[in-house]
Amino acid sequence: MFSIGQLAIFSMISHLIFIYLTWRVVQAINFDPLIRKGRAAEARVLLLLVTIVVGAGVSRFFLEILQWSSDLIYLF
Repeated sequence: MFSIGQLAIFSMISHLIFIYLTWRVVQAINFDPLIRKGRAAEARVLLLLVTIVVGAGVSRFFLEILQWSSDLIYLF
């Protein structure tokens, strides 16, 4: 379907888009009651790391579904 270079670019763009979408969703959630006073910087870093993990996981899921669906032609 894609060459190795095209797949790499497509994967990078997909990861960045899903990380951005996850960040936008996380920003809509009110985490203020869960954050201790004086720990805002640590909480922001934690939210950033959680956003990267979730966004990359969702992106990987969609990339794998795309790959698997293109591999179905080899079934028949």
